[in-house]
Amino acid sequence: MKERETFGSRLGFILVSAGCAIGLGNVWKFPYMTGKYGGAAFVLIYLVFLVVLGLPILVSEFAVGRASRKSTAKAFHELEPEGSNFHKYSYMGMIGNYVLMMFYTMVAGWTLYYGYVMATGKLQGADSAQITEFFGNFQKSTGTMTFWMVLAVFLAFGICSLGLQNGVERITKVMMLCLLGLIVVLAVHSATLDGAVEGIKFYLIPNFENMKEAGIGNVIFGAMSQAFFTLSIGIGAMEIFGSYMKKDLTLAGESLSILVLDTFVALMAGMIIIPACFAFNVEPGAGPGLVFITLPNVFNQMMGGRLWGALFFLFMACAALSTVVAVFENILSFAIDLWGWSRKKAVMVNIVLVIILSMPAILGFGPWSGIQILGEGTNIMDLEDFIVSNNILPLGSVLFVLFCASKRGWGWKNFLKEANTGKGVKFPAGIRMYMLWVIPVVVSVIYLKGYYDMFKPKGMEYLVPWMIIGVAMLALVVWIAFGHSKSKKDRS
Repeated sequence: MKERETFGSRLGFILVSAGCAIGLGNVWKFPYMTGKYGGAAFVLIYLVFLVVLGLPILVSEFAVGRASRKSTAKAFHELEPEGSNFHKYSYMGMIGNYVLMMFYTMVAGWTLYYGYVMATGKLQGADSAQITEFFGNFQKSTGTMTFWMVLAVFLAFGICSLGLQNGVERITKVMMLCLLGLIVVLAVHSATLDGAVEGIKFYLIPNFENMKEAGIGNVIFGAMSQAFFTLSIGIGAMEIFGSYMKKDLTLAGESLSILVLDTFVALMAGMIIIPACFAFNVEPGAGPGLVFITLPNVFNQMMGGRLWGALFFLFMACAALSTVVAVFENILSFAIDLWGWSRKKAVMVNIVLVIILSMPAILGFGPWSGIQILGEGTNIMDLEDFIVSNNILPLGSVLFVLFCASKRGWGWKNFLKEANTGKGVKFPAGIRMYMLWVIPVVVSVIYLKGYYDMFKPKGMEYLVPWMIIGVAMLALVVWIAFGHSKSKKDRS
């Protein structure tokens, strides 16, 4: 049996894992979520969720991966006691990875395109209205969007085809170090813009009136889903890197390093975009297009802005591609673990599959724009994001925690032994009940409240069927975790 690949260095593991977490969730989604949900109050709640929910779940994913030496497709099969249902989550985890890539590859293509646009000066001298119109026209151009999505897919799978150390680790390290250096420079510049002070106040000083206006339930659920989305926890995207880890360091210490790095980039991205919104009179809650409308304005006012703009979108593309590479690595591992495919065969098949699956999101801005399943004004990308961010990520996270803390799963003693193997910060042994009951209950309550707050304003014709779907999804998780076991054997 071929020995499992491992990372060549600790820095490689941290930067690749952080690269999975640090992506569009930080530099694209976090700033507009902050604007949409009231600024600093949202940031505060988001940080709380990162620590009290995100950290234990991240450690759980790494532990499952390192102990099993398998991807999500087979990890639960390796570790669960006889008769357990947890292996059935494997299908949900695999689906989650593919659905995430159905829109993430498209937006990664946006970042590549804007790097080209800024480098060639296509937006030089354009005012806010012209930049907004340019982005709108781009989204309606199916051919252009498809080309850049396909380019992103080929680049990411090309990196994965080189293997873990020679491809994923070596190239992601370079991308991440470049991104970290540039984002600090841009944040400092944005904070010194005329009119940026009000934006800094909005971003850093909590105003709970803003939170009430957005809806307290919406803000809390948005902060929770963003914590899951930015860490890429719940679908096994982190679990796969746990399977490549060595045993010399504890998982809590490594997880803290990744959490700090991820949070730093998210906060710096907000410092680039939110003050710039106020400086250039752009609505901070403008949605997914915010970064593609606001930042070109910033660069147009900056000395050497064409160069800085090209570099920012290039390294923003690096952030996006680092996540795409990480998830693609997980997707490839499914085929390798399940069917024994070679890496080359898995790459070739999935290139075609992912390109096909990415087309609905692109068509949703053009010919299929009339498909508005989540309500008027939404599109296919919104639906795909909702499936992943609002459903599979939080519910999958609950399953990882229950698997590690429950006797019906892997068992607490086994989890602690794996998490605390090596040198570094030890995972606390006394929080089993917190992980077994508090995390699942809190996530479940906020999960259902989020459904209610999201669909109630759209009317009962939306609320009732979607609430039924939400309850059904939660019931599925309960069945997987606590369903009748054919054997009394456990691993407590």
